[in-house]
Amino acid sequence: MTESVAKIIEAYGAAWLEEDAARRLALLEFCWSDYGVYQDPTADVTGRDALCGHIGACQAERPDLKVILTSGADAHHRKVRFTWKLVDTDGNQLRDGVDFGELDEYGRLAKIIGFFGPAPLNLLADRPRHHPSALRDQ
Repeated sequence: MTESVAKIIEAYGAAWLEEDAARRLALLEFCWSDYGVYQDPTADVTGRDALCGHIGACQAERPDLKVILTSGADAHHRKVRFTWKLVDTDGNQLRDGVDFGELDEYGRLAKIIGFFGPAPLNLLADRPRHHPSALRDQ
C-alpha cells in the first residue's frame, strides 16, 4: 500500500467524523471521485455532494454515534479494503464492518461498498469437500 492510499482512506474516515458540512466536503474533494458511488445495506448514493449529505444525515439522525476506522487500508490493483466500528459517546462499540473500494485513475475513491457486522457463518464448513467434477456424477 502506498502512502497516498493511506492518506485517501484517512481523509475518508475524517469525513465521517466531520460535523461541519463545508469542511466535510473539503475532505471529500481530496479523497472522493466526482461521481463516486457509495453503497451499504441502508444507502446508495452517487456523487460527492450526495455522500456529504448522506454523512450529514447519518450524523443528524444519531448525533451520539461516531464511525471510527479500525484498520489501515489493504490495497492492490486500485482496490482497497478497511474496517471500521460504530461507537457511542462512551466508546462502546455498537457495530463493526468492512468497506471494499475502488480507486479512480487519480487515486481517489470511486466506489465504496460497505458491509455491516461479521461475515455470515459458513454452514457448509463441516461438510466434506468435493471436487466440482465429482458433483457432476451425482
